Amino acid sequence: MSHNHSHISIDPVTRLEGHGKIEIFLNAAGEVENAYLQVPELRGFEKFSQGREAIAMPEITSRICGVCSPSHHLASVKALDAAFSAPPTVPARKIRELMYNGYMIYDHILHFFYLGGPDFVVGPKAEKGKRNILGVIEKVSPEFAKDVIRHRSYGQKIIEIISGKPISPVCGIPGGVNKKLKPEDVAEIKKMGESSIIFVQKTLDLFRDLVLANKDYLNLILNPIYRLECYDMSLVDENNRFKFYDGIIRVTAPDGKEAFKFPAADYLEYIAEKVVPWSYVKIPYLKKIGWKDAQAGADSGFYRVGPLARLNVCDGMTTPLAQKEYEKYFSTLGGKPVHNTLAYHWARLVELLHAAEMVVRLADDPDVIREEIRQPVGAAGEGVGVVEAARGTLIHHYKLTPERLIEKANMIVATTHNKMPICLSIRDAAKGLIKGGAPDEGTLNMIEMAFRAYDPCFACASHVIEGGVGFDIVIHDHRGDMIFQRSRDLTLL
Repeated sequence: MSHNHSHISIDPVTRLEGHGKIEIFLNAAGEVENAYLQVPELRGFEKFSQGREAIAMPEITSRICGVCSPSHHLASVKALDAAFSAPPTVPARKIRELMYNGYMIYDHILHFFYLGGPDFVVGPKAEKGKRNILGVIEKVSPEFAKDVIRHRSYGQKIIEIISGKPISPVCGIPGGVNKKLKPEDVAEIKKMGESSIIFVQKTLDLFRDLVLANKDYLNLILNPIYRLECYDMSLVDENNRFKFYDGIIRVTAPDGKEAFKFPAADYLEYIAEKVVPWSYVKIPYLKKIGWKDAQAGADSGFYRVGPLARLNVCDGMTTPLAQKEYEKYFSTLGGKPVHNTLAYHWARLVELLHAAEMVVRLADDPDVIREEIRQPVGAAGEGVGVVEAARGTLIHHYKLTPERLIEKANMIVATTHNKMPICLSIRDAAKGLIKGGAPDEGTLNMIEMAFRAYDPCFACASHVIEGGVGFDIVIHDHRGDMIFQRSRDLTLL
């Protein structure tokens, strides 16, 4: 962290996947004028996908990020299902969904306990050396800490059983999966799911005891500086209920009413991406609403994705325990929709309970051990695949050549959807917390909390290529005049 009278830099930001920095600009009076989340990495995935064999894409894209690999794998496979006119068989679809809920278990546990949760469990202004998983272990019992590690491993074990390895799965193929499940595999998965349900219920009890029962923490969640009213987007089923793996895309307005609903294949009719000079992450917005520079609200096309957005968009959960928690969530936070950014953490726990229940439900489904796990593919064409990744809606769009090579690829990841809302959330938190002087480390962490709630994954949204990155370093004074510039270029091979 560095600062002077006109500029504060938090670099690097912490407890996230990837790299980024926050730039805060002050006016002459020392008040916050603006703030940006900058991702100083170049994303080149679409470009170096061109010319690749389409069948290799699910394995290539699963290595975009070691945390989000199952979501990229299945979004990629679903895009190829569509491109080859090969919808998966019923058993294959359910096997994929079973694996995907295992991914949600380990990923949401990772964020709550290791990345975002320490701000609440340990404290937002606690000593920075304590705001981590070790501080969480110190705050809760060692036995509970072992439960955290055990159940996160269960999520990865489910992926390993189904796909052959716990990271960067390889099970999905166009039209199905490449391995059927044995009854003994399914029995083991079910036991892990049942144990996970109990663990998540204990975690929700912990959240209620440490956070919701603490008036200071509850007031922090409800504090206007952490509130952002904008559109929300996610997948839903045919009854507008919660869905991770498939469905139709639904967008709700800041007042909670439905704004748009469309099949994944039509996403380009509704979503546009804008390039800005201060980030390598493109910024999506709703085309039919329009771009309003650095503004939220009903007349601005910016929208959020992820756990908070998913609960706002859906009309209810599809599992009983998660439905009860969904109802508690909205009744406690003042009704639907919830625009309090820090509520992402509670929404994430509601989803975690849903994922554990879905593991048990799918493990009990006789379809997951049936033989029909794939079907033949057709001619190469064009396809869009969408899943709800842990961080939000993930889109893969491929256009294939007749030789089954990638002619063009587009990927919009959750953190890309969330880029402008994250910037606006950081700006509002900084304006509310920094008042006419250099902030202390605890205050800077409370600004970081505004982005950390989104669980951003910059490893997915952008990436270093060839070990370097081209960018401008520009310094402006409080009048906006440029006083320093240095450029470094990178030639892409």
